[in-house]
Amino acid sequence: MPSFPSFRSGAEPIGLASAVGAGQHPGVTATSSVQDPAQPRLLAVLAIGQVLGGTAVATSIAVSPLVAARLTGSPTVGGLASTAIVLGAAGAAALVARIAQRHGRRPALTWGYLIALVGAIGAVIGTAAGAAPVLLVSLVLMGSGTAVGLAARYAATDLAAPDRAGRALALVVWATTVGAVAGPNLLGPLQDVAAGLGLEPAAGPYLLCVAAFGCALLVSWIGLRPDPLARARELAGTPAPGAGPGRAGAPVWTVLRGSRPALVGAAGIVLGHAVMVGLMSMTPVHMDHGGAALTVVGFVISMHIAGMYALSPVFGWLADRLGATVVLAGATVTLVAAAVLCASAAPTATGMLTAGLVLLGLGWSAALVGGSALLTSALPVTDRPRVQGSVDVAMNLAGAAAGVAAGVLVTVGSYAVLGIVAAVLTVPYLLVVLRATRRPVAG
Repeated sequence: MPSFPSFRSGAEPIGLASAVGAGQHPGVTATSSVQDPAQPRLLAVLAIGQVLGGTAVATSIAVSPLVAARLTGSPTVGGLASTAIVLGAAGAAALVARIAQRHGRRPALTWGYLIALVGAIGAVIGTAAGAAPVLLVSLVLMGSGTAVGLAARYAATDLAAPDRAGRALALVVWATTVGAVAGPNLLGPLQDVAAGLGLEPAAGPYLLCVAAFGCALLVSWIGLRPDPLARARELAGTPAPGAGPGRAGAPVWTVLRGSRPALVGAAGIVLGHAVMVGLMSMTPVHMDHGGAALTVVGFVISMHIAGMYALSPVFGWLADRLGATVVLAGATVTLVAAAVLCASAAPTATGMLTAGLVLLGLGWSAALVGGSALLTSALPVTDRPRVQGSVDVAMNLAGAAAGVAAGVLVTVGSYAVLGIVAAVLTVPYLLVVLRATRRPVAG
């Protein structure tokens, strides 16, 4: 069995550079140590798509639990709205990964945005008609936007220089910040736009989603040339997407089981997302119980989403410089602190809830960047899309389960109970990753 990158803190980064330097996985890198000339332009295209897609995703995340709860009068259904988005993201992640494995990143991202666009149109119709089932089904399709945003972070690493892969990944994650902050803060004006068009005001935010997903689709289809994955495989001397062994390989679990670094990275991604979705999805409902206006809820969620993306370049730099497991350790501590703070906040404690959700976003960001860098460093280029996609499926399924559990916990218990449970469930992983940062672990 080949060896894998060690779990160490220190000067040598634990990422693509260290994996390649040790020669642990033939074909791990798509390129040599020199960055491909197409990389800067492709990064710009991916970043623009993230701004547009992030606007739509953040808007739907902020408004959907509240719209669904008000349509039905049930906070549990409000939780199901978030769950529908996350469940759709899980299904779309598998589809996007399959398309990428066979045909490349460009068609994968384009199809993902198309599905999200159809969902956004359905959400406008369902909300305007007051039909909660139509809204929930549409939110499942809109979850594809989340899956595409996550897949784009991996596309950013396909042609990156090995010692800059963490930063390339984090840059695309960071690009979501602009739209993610702007979208939720436009909830009030967007309601006025819908009312002016003779629609139910709550449908307004979904009109923005239609426009944003449509533009993201066009940007990806036109701009992602050459296809980064196809180019990476060409440079690595492996079959292009859709040809030969690139279409198949060892089962995903076999690939993951052969690398403890990959498993720890994948676990960090999954856990961070589950904790984030569970707490975030119930915060608007918790604030609504305290009489918070929609604009206040939108502000809190926008600050949370800013925390999710704004510092991702810092986490990418730290992953390249200090090691991905150091970033994962910091992420886990932050998630525990966020859960405790949220558990202590009353429905009217806007400042405390804002601080808690900002910490929650920072913890999620560090877990996503650190976990993704660690995972990618252990994967050969031929296996990357399907393994990365499978981890994103697991991540979103965990988030979907967390959304359902969060709604139930708040209904039968309280938001404080939800925060305590989130903190307790996070501690065991903290112990694992702290141990991993202190001593090498064989693959």
